Amino acid sequence: MRCRPHCFLCFYCTVYALIFFLIITSIIFLIITSPSSVKFHITDATLTEFNLTNNNLYYNFKVNMTARNPNNNIIVYYRRITAIAWYKDNEFSYVSLVPFDQGHKNTSYLGPIEFKGNRVINLGRKQLDEYSEETRLGIYNDLAVDLDVRIRAKFGSFFKSGRFNPPVVQCRRLTIPLISANSSSSSTTFSFSERRCSSASFFTDRDAEAGA
Repeated sequence: MRCRPHCFLCFYCTVYALIFFLIITSIIFLIITSPSSVKFHITDATLTEFNLTNNNLYYNFKVNMTARNPNNNIIVYYRRITAIAWYKDNEFSYVSLVPFDQGHKNTSYLGPIEFKGNRVINLGRKQLDEYSEETRLGIYNDLAVDLDVRIRAKFGSFFKSGRFNPPVVQCRRLTIPLISANSSSSSTTFSFSERRCSSASFFTDRDAEAGA
């Protein structure tokens, strides 16, 4: 039995149509399910001690943060959260936070996160001059808080990812007044303003990208 030429043409047209349909369906699915990054903000920050003596920094630094999951179909499971404090690109403290789960369209509150103690840091001459001027004014610049997290994510009702490390959340260039130990307010009229943190590509694995 011989196949007619137009049968082969119909077969190939059907195959190409199915491939085209699958490609379009996949693109639409990715557009619909493409996750938005979790949004992090530092809502408040206080500094009640910040004294550098012989390269030894004595500090008492607190922040309150929020994490907003804007997605309708993603649950985030935070399995490790480490908050890291910096001054002029020098790490001086870290705190481990309690793991938690975050549902759809949910805002979670992190804090107060307290960094307290002392640490040896080595500032350059320019940074030491900046520190001296900031001490005179009672307002410190270039403080920062990072969040190093390890998560799992559940997409929709069925797919749950393995554990992975998103890019580090960075809350940089914070300007915070020093509160006097004898007063509940700063000696200046300056007050901290809420700051949005950088959390781009939150649902990608930074380790996988580094190895690519």
